[in-house]
Amino acid sequence: MRRLKFRFLFAAWFLLAIVWLGFVSPAQAGFLFQQPTVAIPTVTGSPSGPIAIVNPDQDQINVRSGPSGGYPIVGVLVAGQQVPALGRSPGGDWIMVVYPGVPEGVAWVYSFLVTLQGSLPIVEPPPTPTPLVTPTIDPTLAAQFVIEIVPTRLPTFTPAPPVVIPTYTLPQV
Repeated sequence: MRRLKFRFLFAAWFLLAIVWLGFVSPAQAGFLFQQPTVAIPTVTGSPSGPIAIVNPDQDQINVRSGPSGGYPIVGVLVAGQQVPALGRSPGGDWIMVVYPGVPEGVAWVYSFLVTLQGSLPIVEPPPTPTPLVTPTIDPTLAAQFVIEIVPTRLPTFTPAPPVVIPTYTLPQV
């Protein structure tokens, strides 16, 4: 009897929980969670000055630490993203933009992949990065892979013997 009563109470509680969860939307359930007690900082201003906008025909573009393909990629910008522009390379092919999270907070984008609003001064690009390792060839190691091909005599041609085609005759009956 006691076991039956326990099962009944458990089933009733389970059904009540299912009904309550079915009627409470996630937005309404939000009041159950802890609410922040401080103001959350948000960006309310817009950048002033020249702006570089990633062209909509580009899914994403690379952001480099300097104005050429020889500099390492430090991040990406997506289509339509706007960033403050600071300057232009002497040739005008690269634009220096504000890019937080990298050393000095600036990076470079290829100018043909963005639309520029405003005019920019020409800035001196950073020095070309030096490679971490200078490529050298170890002569001892390279010598192991030198293959010397020994000349051989060419094969001679010997004609095949003539082909004999057998002929068969039908036996007479």
